[in-house]
Amino acid sequence: MKILYGVQGTGNGHIARARAMSQALRRYDVSVDFLFSGRNKHKYFSMEEFGDYQTRRGFTFLTHEGKVDYLKTGMNNSVPTFLSEINQLDLSDYEVVVNDFEPISAWAAKKQNVPCVSISHQNAFRFSVPQKNANWLDRQLIKNFAPSDFQLGLHWYHFDQPILPPIVHISSDLVDNLAYVIVYLPFENQHAIVSLLTRFHNHQFVCYHPNNVEQVQIDNIIMKPLCHQTFQADLHRCDGVIANGGFELPSEALTLGKKLLVKPLEGQFEQQSNAATLESLGLAKSMDFLDASIVREWLDLKQAEKVTYPCVASGIAEWLVAGNWHCSEKLQQSLWERVDFPSYASV
Repeated sequence: MKILYGVQGTGNGHIARARAMSQALRRYDVSVDFLFSGRNKHKYFSMEEFGDYQTRRGFTFLTHEGKVDYLKTGMNNSVPTFLSEINQLDLSDYEVVVNDFEPISAWAAKKQNVPCVSISHQNAFRFSVPQKNANWLDRQLIKNFAPSDFQLGLHWYHFDQPILPPIVHISSDLVDNLAYVIVYLPFENQHAIVSLLTRFHNHQFVCYHPNNVEQVQIDNIIMKPLCHQTFQADLHRCDGVIANGGFELPSEALTLGKKLLVKPLEGQFEQQSNAATLESLGLAKSMDFLDASIVREWLDLKQAEKVTYPCVASGIAEWLVAGNWHCSEKLQQSLWERVDFPSYASV
């Protein structure tokens, strides 16, 4: 089986899931090529896992100081380029397209009648799961941004819906809590983050940000450039995580038993929904802006307990290679049966 795996490159969470799926698929007699879109090629990092991967411009959103900038987003995206990239992508060598909310490969598969299997957190919003501030356009984007024939949705809890637990790409046997907090708020102003964290002189922070070009120390903060390997090492050793409202990093933090504080991107319903869901499940705290009072309260909280998730990537890989994509009920049941939540979770 030859697979083209399309990955939305705007956020690192999609890439983390693809990294886990790449390793899981290696156990089978399949050939996988990767295509990423939504980010300039030179801004990808730690991509050795994906071999000779392809990139496309695709569609993405732009932000400014923690908010989606709709004007800049509209001006930055080119419909003619998007259509051209779809028309130029030849899928004749592939038996199936696997897709994580990546529009070029999805639309090319639709046009060329190649089966498309979608694996993403966004697919969970096709069902009755908690949503916050979702409008008609948001719902249309979820359904039509990257169309597919078969969908697997991922979420932290099943909500009695036909979805799966998260794909978590970590090695949980390396956990060693040290007295620092890892901070990853890529959509926030770098100086605003520093201004917030330096208020808490008795706490140590390790802050990753796209604008960090080298490692430097500012008072109680170590600023580090983006790197998958060093980020994972720091994530395993920290005792807490402050992150945006994405899906993959909170999933990793929950699996490692790190207490979690999330600040969702304003104007992005998925992140707003994620933050509200984590709070309602009792798995994290959230803040609507860089709120020092909430950070102070959160820092005083005791250490979290782990959420135990099975190896979802392995289960999906086996299901995918078997080829019976119409039926995923057994996969759903077998995976959720192995999930264990902390005693304080509201599930």
